[in-house]
Amino acid sequence: MGFIMDGLDAEDYDRSYSDRELVRRILAYFRPQLGRMIVVAIMVVLTSLAQTGLPIYISASLDRLQKDTSTSALLGIAAVTAALGSLGWLFNAVRRALSAQAIGNVVLAMREDAFDAVLQRDLSFYDQYASGKIASRVTSDTQAFSQVVSLTMELMSQVLLVVLLIGYLLSVDARLTLVLLAVAPAVVGVALAFRKVARRTVTQSRRILAEVSAHIQETVSGIGVAKAFRQEHTIYEEFLAVNAQSYRINLRTGYVFNSIFPLLSIVSGVGTAAIVYFAGSTAREGALSAGDFYLFVQGMSMFWYPLTSIASFWSQFQLGLAAGERVFALIDAEPKVVQTGNEPLPAVRGEIRFEHVDFSYNERESVLEDFSLTIHAGETLALVGHTGSGKSSIARLIARFYEFQGGRILIDGHDIRTLNLDDYRAHLGIVTQTPFLFDGTVMDNIRYGRQDASDDDVLRAAQQVAGGDWIDLLPNGLQTQVGERGSSLSMGQRQLVALARVLLQDPSIFILDEATASVDPLTEALIQEGLETVLTGRTSIVIAHRLSTIRNADRIIVLREGKIIEEGTHDSLLAQGGHYAELYNTYFRHQSLEYIERAGELLAAK
Repeated sequence: MGFIMDGLDAEDYDRSYSDRELVRRILAYFRPQLGRMIVVAIMVVLTSLAQTGLPIYISASLDRLQKDTSTSALLGIAAVTAALGSLGWLFNAVRRALSAQAIGNVVLAMREDAFDAVLQRDLSFYDQYASGKIASRVTSDTQAFSQVVSLTMELMSQVLLVVLLIGYLLSVDARLTLVLLAVAPAVVGVALAFRKVARRTVTQSRRILAEVSAHIQETVSGIGVAKAFRQEHTIYEEFLAVNAQSYRINLRTGYVFNSIFPLLSIVSGVGTAAIVYFAGSTAREGALSAGDFYLFVQGMSMFWYPLTSIASFWSQFQLGLAAGERVFALIDAEPKVVQTGNEPLPAVRGEIRFEHVDFSYNERESVLEDFSLTIHAGETLALVGHTGSGKSSIARLIARFYEFQGGRILIDGHDIRTLNLDDYRAHLGIVTQTPFLFDGTVMDNIRYGRQDASDDDVLRAAQQVAGGDWIDLLPNGLQTQVGERGSSLSMGQRQLVALARVLLQDPSIFILDEATASVDPLTEALIQEGLETVLTGRTSIVIAHRLSTIRNADRIIVLREGKIIEEGTHDSLLAQGGHYAELYNTYFRHQSLEYIERAGELLAAK
């Protein structure tokens, strides 16, 4: 078994479900389809009756033809045979049509639940797991799950067909029927022996599919970087390795599933030979009519096919169960951000208080320890410090994107863990260093935070950012298509769209996370104009690498390794000559207007 499990590990949130638990979860999705399933069950019964009745009628007709070979008798037998065959086809067609509807609705509901789970997962979940693998569970695994539903439908029909056939054969010749049944446990035993290996094999197959999807998605997302560094060949080599692993896993899966049917055929072949021998001996002795001999020979083939299907069902069933298990694991993943209450928050003044907060992204490294800070309502607070000092972590905790391990965070005196997050986040505006824009127009993206906003509302918000001059530079104004992830706009234009989006939302708390770190000076000046509008009258937390975004802050907090080491205004901190002054001289001073003017004078003098 080791060769099947090599190379792929389960995600940390994966879990093992028993067949009984999985079936119970599956049945829960079928409850809304009860009406269709009742009709399907009736069609299964009628189909099985027609399919069973056909060989029985032909058997009786053979005996009848020994006495009456008239044309009318032959036409009558042909008509009834055609009618039974047609009815069987009709009942089966209705069953399949209703089954397809039921299966489609079940898969639809499961995919909606899986996608809802994707939306509900914390940001830390996406820090840890590749988005391509998560997407694979929502798309391909839910589709593969439909196989288990189809197999269940087929199983119902096959079981009923076998029961009806065995019941009639027992009435014809109990001894021959018992010979037929004697081989059945061997067929079922062989199939069930594959059950465990099938689940493990298919689980690996689903995982490698997710791995391939994740690799392709990452490659497409980073294709620009790959081309810039001429790494197309390296990426292709990496894909060849992943694809080769996928080939090996899928090949093993094929070996496992394709080997079961030859084994079952060997066992059923032994049974067939036994039936032919005993039935022939009985017919030779005159104890079995020609029609009954035909019935047993025909019934034998009818018996082995559904029996083989039933026996192999558990092995094939694992295909759907393995996919369902992966989907349910995503749905059941334990959230790390847990609200202890659901208090509505109709209005926010914007006072934020950290009380002895402990926070870490993992058990190995602490980010904040016994951290306390009060941000007053309406205050603009700047956070500065080296990379890893905890600036962005503070912003993420305010947004309730991550769970802290100790202490309290209060919003207007309310513990953030007791709030209704939808209500709270409606009062929160965030602009990051690399803002994400959805494919669509600039207007669509500005309206994203307030779907009920009119076109005029969107236009007013856009015009308030940098005086609206930036809109005239867009090819089609607010109707300009931004492309995937905003690719058709410059980084500065994306930031201006993000600022307009926040301004339209009109939040009480605004978080600016290094929003001007990747733009040119001209665009930075436009963004600064936009910021003056956005920051007015709001509690603002500014994380910046640019002097222009922090020097006018009401208060500057200097962080080092998750601790506050200095605080004050720009001028007072410079006067102290401490860590902020060091940061200013190292990173910020060359950004100041005085520095630029002095440098220009020195160059002119040369």
